[in-house]
Amino acid sequence: MGSLFSLTLPINLVALLSLSWWNIIHSQGFDAAQLLDHVVRDHAFLSYTGHTKTGSLYLVNLPENFSDIKADTVRFRCGSLRRYGAQIKEFNLEMGLTVRPCVERVIVIRQNLGSNWSSIYYDSFNFSGYQLVSPVLGLLAYNADDDLNSSNRSEIGIFAGEKPIMIDFSRDVRIKAPPGLNPLCASLNSDGTVSLSEQVKENVCITPRDGHFALVIAPTMPKMKGRVSRWKVLVGSIIGGGLGVFLLFLLLIALVVKVKKRSRIAEMERRAYEEEALQMSMVGHVRAPTATVTRTVPTLEHGYAPP
Repeated sequence: MGSLFSLTLPINLVALLSLSWWNIIHSQGFDAAQLLDHVVRDHAFLSYTGHTKTGSLYLVNLPENFSDIKADTVRFRCGSLRRYGAQIKEFNLEMGLTVRPCVERVIVIRQNLGSNWSSIYYDSFNFSGYQLVSPVLGLLAYNADDDLNSSNRSEIGIFAGEKPIMIDFSRDVRIKAPPGLNPLCASLNSDGTVSLSEQVKENVCITPRDGHFALVIAPTMPKMKGRVSRWKVLVGSIIGGGLGVFLLFLLLIALVVKVKKRSRIAEMERRAYEEEALQMSMVGHVRAPTATVTRTVPTLEHGYAPP
C-alpha cells in the first residue's frame, strides 16, 4: 500500500491516507514497520516544491492520523554530505561518511515516531524482555536524482567513516527511564533483529549506519553506576593517604608517651629505694648512716644470776 504514495498526489488523497493508516494498524510484524516508513517517505517527497533549498531542513506535513510522528527532511548533494557531514536534529553525521550508492542528490529523513507509533516498531522487532523508554528515532536516506514525483524512491545507505554517527536522545526527546538506571542503546536492524550496546555518555548512542534507534531497559536491569572520573579518584586517594599518615602519626605519639611514662616510673622507684631515710652519725671524723638497734634485749630466766 505504501507504493500508492509513490504516484503523483491524487485527488482522493484523504481516502488513500485513511487506507494506509488502516493497513498499518492491521499489518503484522516487520511489514507494519516498513509500511510506516513508506508513508513518512512519500509525504517527505510530496513536501518538496520548486522553492525548497538544498541543505535546508523542512518539516514533513503528515495527516492527522499520524500527528504523533514528527518528521523532518533535508536534501543534500552526495559529495557535499560526504565531505562536510550534517547535523539533523538528534543525529550528528561526521565528515568522511559514505553514501551507497552515491547518487547526485540524496533526501535524508529524520523520524520521531512518538509514544504511540513507536509501539509499531516495538511489536515488529524481537525485544525479548526489554521495554522502550524513548520514542523510536529513524534516519533514512533515499534517491532524489529523478523527478521528486516519480516512482523511483529507492532507499540508499549512509555509512559512518572514521567517526560513528552520534544520536543524542536528550534533544527534543522525552526519556522515561526510572531513576538510577542507565538505558541501553537499541539498534533496530533492517533484517528485523535488535542490537544492544552501552551508551557512550548519558542518553547518547553511536551507530555505524542509518536506521532506527531507541533507548531500552530490562525490568530487572541492575543499577549501573557511571564511570568515576580520574580527578575524583585522585582526590580520594590523596585524602585517604593523608588520613592514613595522620593516624600513623598519632599512633607513634601514643607509643612514645607510653615508653616515657614507664621510664619515669622506673626512675622514681629506683630513687625511692636508694634514698630510704637512715640515721646519720659521726664515726671519727666521718659522717655515716647508721641503723637503729634491732636486737632484742636479753632477759634472765627464772631469776637466775651468776655468782
